[in-house]
Amino acid sequence: MKNHPFYKNVITVFLAVIISSFAFGQKEKPVVLPVLGPYLQNMLDDQVTICWATPEGITSYGQEGERIKTVPQYRHHSTIITGLKPGATYTYDVLNNGTDKGKGAFTTFPKNIEPFKFCVLGDTRSRHDVHQKIVNRIIDEKPLFVVNTGDLVGNGNNMEDWQNFFRVNDKLTRNVPYYTVLGNHEKDSENYYNFFSLPGNESYYFFSVGDALFVVLDMEGPHYDPPAFLKGAARDAFWENISIEYMKQEKEWFENLLTLNEDAGYIFVFFHAPLYSVKKSRVAESKMRRAFWGDIFEKHRVSAVLNGHDHYYSHAIDGGVHHIITAGGGAPLYDGDALQPETVKYKKIEHYMRMEVGTEETKMTAIDINGEIIEEIVVKNRRNK
Repeated sequence: MKNHPFYKNVITVFLAVIISSFAFGQKEKPVVLPVLGPYLQNMLDDQVTICWATPEGITSYGQEGERIKTVPQYRHHSTIITGLKPGATYTYDVLNNGTDKGKGAFTTFPKNIEPFKFCVLGDTRSRHDVHQKIVNRIIDEKPLFVVNTGDLVGNGNNMEDWQNFFRVNDKLTRNVPYYTVLGNHEKDSENYYNFFSLPGNESYYFFSVGDALFVVLDMEGPHYDPPAFLKGAARDAFWENISIEYMKQEKEWFENLLTLNEDAGYIFVFFHAPLYSVKKSRVAESKMRRAFWGDIFEKHRVSAVLNGHDHYYSHAIDGGVHHIITAGGGAPLYDGDALQPETVKYKKIEHYMRMEVGTEETKMTAIDINGEIIEEIVVKNRRNK
């Protein structure tokens, strides 16, 4: 839940816990649940947070005469390591049980302004084989960190989806910090806040590397299921107004943050639902989002906005700001059937973004699942006016 304090205990655990479940008096076959992680969060130039989750139990449920179903539970753990050297590589082991399961390595962020590389992908919620191929390519890139533009999983309340997410990302996230954006499929779930240890209130937040500012916004707001009795205009009004105060507060925070960081060399902003959709059924709602946010991105000379939600690659330019939809991480692809006047590139393909940040310019490269370049975009350092 929003602004909810999250308590995590740091303990030494076994690789797996074997749990026997009983359903309506009948003993079921023992289930071996995996340890999820470890995975890296909230990196700085002198500290890091390492997270992992261990099995804690299984809830069984069902109706008489039907096959019993089970839901696993996990205990979440984190440890904050401080006093590290900038730009240094360390190894770690959170389990210390003689196996490699709890081991990983990380490189702290640099303290000075110097070149680095990060990667961006989005909408990884399904087609796990596709997601795995994209992850494998990102691993080969050896990025300093990764950002996911939202819809990490199919249903944020479904633990099996999270198990699949951590399985696919295991070799990446135990060695590379992973920053996340709330998508509509996360459903503002408590699972999301339990698993991740992000800056700020974890819904919208910022971090920096060198002279680059990274801002993650929450375009979804608190998740509500509208009452069934709401129909037509009343239902539309519910969606438009239920989170309006939350969004106003977030917008005020965002503009204040941009004002305070006017001297940043680059400003990269991430949120899920885009401002420039090329999917016909979503153009109207994207225009509503543009109306709410106004000229804030142009006024503060944001280097690039990166979104998810629409499952394709798209690049639009408005007011000198690059708006990139990178949502080809695994979810079924959409047709771009309503190219906008601001659209300069569209391709229906699975992909990710390689972001090479330099002292004078940043090269943003969209790369498809086969390793082919879709588009290269260069943005200049904001201080080089």
